Amino acid sequence: MTDPENTVAVPGAPTEAVLDRDGLDELVRVLVRRGRTVIGPTVRDGAIVLDELESAEALPYGWGVELEAGQYRVRRRTDQAAFAHSAGPQSWKSFLHPERVRQWSTDRRPDGGLSVHPETPQSVSYAFLGVRPCDLRAIRILDRVMAGGRHRDPAYLSRRTGAFLIAVECTEPGATCFCVSMGTGPAADAGFDLALTEVVDAASHRFLCRSGSPEGAAVLAELPRRDADEHTRAAAASAVSEAAERMGRSMPPVDLRTLMRDTLEAERWEDVTARCLSCGNCTMVCPTCFCTTTEDVTDLTGDHAERWRRWDSCYDLDFSLLHGGPVRATPRSRYRQWLTHKLGTWHDQFDSSGCVGCGRCIVWCPTGIDLTEEAHALHQEATRTESTP
Repeated sequence: MTDPENTVAVPGAPTEAVLDRDGLDELVRVLVRRGRTVIGPTVRDGAIVLDELESAEALPYGWGVELEAGQYRVRRRTDQAAFAHSAGPQSWKSFLHPERVRQWSTDRRPDGGLSVHPETPQSVSYAFLGVRPCDLRAIRILDRVMAGGRHRDPAYLSRRTGAFLIAVECTEPGATCFCVSMGTGPAADAGFDLALTEVVDAASHRFLCRSGSPEGAAVLAELPRRDADEHTRAAAASAVSEAAERMGRSMPPVDLRTLMRDTLEAERWEDVTARCLSCGNCTMVCPTCFCTTTEDVTDLTGDHAERWRRWDSCYDLDFSLLHGGPVRATPRSRYRQWLTHKLGTWHDQFDSSGCVGCGRCIVWCPTGIDLTEEAHALHQEATRTESTP
């Protein structure tokens, strides 16, 4: 895994340059030649999704998105920008921590005994193209959860180790984005091998490219490029700065960890859970939610069985099932568990917030529940309570 804070410069390798569309095309070709599976955004089935790319031509040139609570729609842009869209329904979690992973299988032998076959994780050499700064932070959070403690997940490590990350700084945030409130964007400051900032103006369509690791610098050295100029640097910095001022959402300017701790009995929980379907969509699209369960399956003869790990959600009634019944039997208790963990007690477990401000949970909630709205409402209720004599 890349640690840009402890990298060593490669003598003679560029650390900053400007690429045009041909340079972006060559970037994908170079990564493929290096044996990497390149994953990036592309338009399919009415959405901008993440999929394997054979060339940069598959990028969503000229496509943007319209986002709102419970709403998502792709739209044509008036330019040919490749990365002027916000987070789609998938995150990089889908590739690093897949929805289903087989853990082992077993077969009955002729003598009646069992032969158990542990699953050996397949090593994949990924290159992720188009990782937003909020998703860069989400990957770092998953690293802490899945690979940072005593009980490391070999399936995650097999996909994450050596993954090549190409960040793209945000220049056009969506209506549901709030990365500024969470300190995760729109600029990319760490955790990448290469970082791109797209500039589309009267001069040209180009990408300011920075390396963040020795391998990133080596890849950049293989690309058709020109030296970074002050006009491009200024245009890129201005676009990112303006994006920070156009965030569609924000969190209340308070310590969210304390807010969650002190409002456990707030009346607002009843209001939001009257709208919550407990469907778990928010946990499925969240780039940091990691909970799983296991299921065993057999063939019709009963001679072959497999154990699979699959994603699970704290909204599932059975998620907290113990002898005698579920610990969280009501939608109120399950929604409160999710939000207070994401914004509050995640700090106690992993030393950070579990939210990166991507807004996916807002967009893909079928009833349009907005966690930023809920945080503001909890803050307002707490303020009223404190001011009441």
